[in-house]
Order: sequence, then structure tokens, then C-alpha cells
Amino acid sequence: MSRRLLLLRHAKSDWPVGVPDHQRPLADRGRRQAPLAGRWLAERDLVPDLALVSSAVRTQQTWDLVRAELDADVPALVEDALYDAGLTGMLDRLHAVPDDLATVLVVGHNPGTESLAAFLDDGTGPADDRARMIGKYPTSAIAVLTLVVDTWADVDRDTARLEAFVVPR
Repeated sequence: MSRRLLLLRHAKSDWPVGVPDHQRPLADRGRRQAPLAGRWLAERDLVPDLALVSSAVRTQQTWDLVRAELDADVPALVEDALYDAGLTGMLDRLHAVPDDLATVLVVGHNPGTESLAAFLDDGTGPADDRARMIGKYPTSAIAVLTLVVDTWADVDRDTARLEAFVVPR
């Protein structure tokens, strides 16, 4: 089975005074960005079998707006551990994905999302996409990675080919 990982950084968030980081909502720009990310995925038939979503308000709002564009009932798990997950935490979470799932979307934060994408990418994909991904992983950016592993537990350094890196605007 071919496996695909979609890494989406949350859409642009707001910075209301006195609101804790975990509770920050999307900004107006983020509410415009997130549906564009969902449409980009839908137009390319990149509908996940499962979405893993950080428990932060801005990631959940991003997912709600993305999901509305997918025209599919995608199950989602909202997870506290993804809120401040770095590379190791995100990798550990992927290792626990059931092997009957082919495509997984992670809606997370930087620097974890960018670190995971760079760690997994084997460098054989489009060089310009890789350069943009490593140079800056902006809000609403999506990395599409095809995994070259038999199981999710096998996901590790250089086990994926970057197929695309986009920032739908």
C-alpha cells in the first residue's frame, strides 16, 4: 500500500491581548487561507483517511475550514500532544497510526511541522519545493510526502519523497 503524509501548518492566527497561546483563534486572513488549503487538497484528490489535529484553537479552526472543502467525512483526532510536539513527538505519533490508513493529514505548528517535513524528505523530489519548504514554512503551507515504508512504524529519516510544497493563497 502506498502511504502519503500531508503536513499542514495552521492558518494565520490572531494575537488577542490576554489570550493564552493555546486559545489563540484564527485571524481574518487565516479564515480566508484555510478554505483555500482545503480546496487545493480536494482538487488534487488528497483527501486523508485520518486527520491528526493539535488541540490548539487555531489548528482546530483550520481543520474545520479545510474539512468543509473536502466533500468527505474524514475522521479527526484532536490531540493535546501535538500542540507543542517537536520532531520526536510528531514522529512518535505517526508510528502509532494504524497500518490500514493510506493517507494521514497532520494539522500542527512550527517548528515541529517544518522539522518533520525536512527530516522525512529524502531529497529526491522537486528541488524548488524543498528549498521553499526549508527556507520558510508559512501558515497554511502544505507538504505532500509519499512514504517509502511498509508500515507507519517504519517512518524515519529520509523515508519520504516530497511531492509538493504549496502555500494556497
